[in-house]
Amino acid sequence: MSKNKLVEDFNEYRSRMNGKLLADNNKIVKRIFNLDTNAYAEGELDVKTKELLGLVASTVLRCDDCIKYHLETSYKVGISKKEMMEAMGIATLVGGTIVIPHLRKAYEFWEALEENK
Repeated sequence: MSKNKLVEDFNEYRSRMNGKLLADNNKIVKRIFNLDTNAYAEGELDVKTKELLGLVASTVLRCDDCIKYHLETSYKVGISKKEMMEAMGIATLVGGTIVIPHLRKAYEFWEALEENK
């Protein structure tokens, strides 16, 4: 799969399925989506810090979709590859060697983001 396609496929699937979930009009799901959106807004912590926190937590929890989401948002808000890798180093330290496959996928996805500039 081309790196361009990796990002496109993720975003298309996420968008399509989020649309279906929200169209189902489940109050709990809508509130969780809203809470998630608001949690990452500028506050006492800046958006970059919050995204890196989300990235580390997602890696430790081994959620590849969450990792991709936070990688893409981190890239868009100007986090550098070095900053991302330092955060992923912390995630690997905290999560242990079991997160190394997720680290590999994260690195590949970041490269795809860089290629899509």
